[in-house]
Amino acid sequence: MAVLALLAFVPAQLKPQASRFNAGYTGAGDTGLCQEVIQSGAELSRDQLSRLLAIPERSSKQAVRRIVLEPYCLLQPISVREGAESEREAYPLAFDPSTWFVVLYEGDEYAGYDFNFRQ
Repeated sequence: MAVLALLAFVPAQLKPQASRFNAGYTGAGDTGLCQEVIQSGAELSRDQLSRLLAIPERSSKQAVRRIVLEPYCLLQPISVREGAESEREAYPLAFDPSTWFVVLYEGDEYAGYDFNFRQ
């Protein structure tokens, strides 16, 4: 329930539309698409998701990497705050492949997450 409450406060720029998560399409200029598939078999288990949700914002990228190695794909960078470009990585959930967990980084810092619900 806490996760749903948090999603209400996630900036709109972090909420890609479900139709934009199609890894097979890499149209330029669309910020919700996978730009590069890194590890086609990557997915998050319930345990990994639970551990990721416990990582405080502004922790190091290495804190995330201790839980998951490579993402399924990289998304196009976005600007959440003025002057800061953010990298995004996407992971489908092993127990619900239509739901993806998106990790946001600013430089080498973990800056937050979002969920994407595919249709």
